[in-house]
Amino acid sequence: MLAFGPAPTEGAPLAVKVLNLSARGDLIEAAANLFSHLRALDAVGAEAIAVMPIPHHGLGEAINDRLRRAAAR
Repeated sequence: MLAFGPAPTEGAPLAVKVLNLSARGDLIEAAANLFSHLRALDAVGAEAIAVMPIPHHGLGEAINDRLRRAAAR
């Protein structure tokens, strides 16, 4: 699971691995962590990745776009 922000989502305890893009809810930090976190989840053999909502403004638009592209592959 890719988390975002300080509050874990309801299903987080059920995830095999949870990585937080930014516990502070900082979009710059989230963008910087995105690819390394995706690679780390891929490395543990994740068949699917749940993603907490990312705001749709500023860098959040780019992060959401990249996540949509990754989901389409």
